[in-house]
Amino acid sequence: MHTQAKYLNFTVDEYLNLESQSVIRYEYIAGQVYPMLGDSEKLKIITGNLLTRLRTHLNGTECRVCSSDIKLRIEPLDIFYYPELSVTCDTQDRDKLVKRRPRLIVEVLSPITERIDRNEKFMNYKQLESLQEYVLVSQSEMKVDIYRKYNKEHWFVENLKSEDILKLSSVGLKMAIAEIYEDIEL
Repeated sequence: MHTQAKYLNFTVDEYLNLESQSVIRYEYIAGQVYPMLGDSEKLKIITGNLLTRLRTHLNGTECRVCSSDIKLRIEPLDIFYYPELSVTCDTQDRDKLVKRRPRLIVEVLSPITERIDRNEKFMNYKQLESLQEYVLVSQSEMKVDIYRKYNKEHWFVENLKSEDILKLSSVGLKMAIAEIYEDIEL
């Protein structure tokens, strides 16, 4: 989630230095630095539900589930984002602060970020060769959109509702959409 750029024309090193000295998280897009907005209670619960299921499912595998405290770098575009969740299964992608090769990314939508998450971020995330699935989760209704890579240029979307099953083929997990929204009042 980002608002207006707080800093302009920052180098990557200046950005990383700022991040190391600040309690505020910032996203970096080609020299522009954006402060992250606070997360809603619904976003935290939805993210926690998904994080718990993914971690339990992937326990004992090479895959690592990362929360929104871990930056994701898109090097060709000079971008650092903080997705709500990402999963990397590449043993070379073990930096504790920055991931580069996710196979799954999850963003939880808000009225402020939905347009950015659906358009700008998706367009940029598609540059990651490792990415197989991009999941967008609504906070306002039981609705999940999952984008799956067909080939380098083509992605297919599946729109899921409350009674559906989310199938994350990138990590071999199936779960009811209702599980994502456990403890959420809609």
